[in-house]
Amino acid sequence: MTPPVLYSFRRCPYAMRARMALWAAGVTVELREVKLAAKPPALIAASPKGTVPVLVLADGTVIDESLDIMRWALGQNDPEGWLAGDDRALIAANDGPFKHHLDRAKYPGRYEEDGITDHRAEALALLAPLEERLADAPFLTGEARAFTDIALLPFIRQFAAIDPAWFAAQPLPRLQGWLDNLTSSDLFASIMPKFAPWQEGDPPVLLELAPPRT
Repeated sequence: MTPPVLYSFRRCPYAMRARMALWAAGVTVELREVKLAAKPPALIAASPKGTVPVLVLADGTVIDESLDIMRWALGQNDPEGWLAGDDRALIAANDGPFKHHLDRAKYPGRYEEDGITDHRAEALALLAPLEERLADAPFLTGEARAFTDIALLPFIRQFAAIDPAWFAAQPLPRLQGWLDNLTSSDLFASIMPKFAPWQEGDPPVLLELAPPRT
């Protein structure tokens, strides 16, 4: 069977969460690592918006939104029951307001002024409800990691990495523990290997994103 083709970029948070869902589902893909400054024509042909991740199925179907890739993968196989923890409202808050402030905190000066001077503080305030939620369970939707944890993880990791010492000093002990738990997991390590950027004509790189299941 021809595996799906995944256009990805190692450090892109959207691509990270797609890869983690593919890993959890045990879906093998042909990985095409993309250099964002030199996007391959095949990526643009598949998805003209030119962003990653993009998953091209064997029948030519293109899925070019990370959450859709996650839901497709877990629809094939969901051994950890991640889909039961798909909190769409919480994910929308992450992908909308939190991502807005994250980008401006990480890249000050890149965006037009919007009247807000401290985007780091605004982003931090949006993490307070997550800290409160983690008082009831070790993960955002229950006792085990699930869809929402994985959807938010790459973005909170990115925020923490802006200034690790500052983030560690914030009153977010549960969220900090949650982040450390997930980023030190086999799941995260398995989706972060480095690959050279793909070019047309390169031999396929078949990436088994999940360990053999017994």
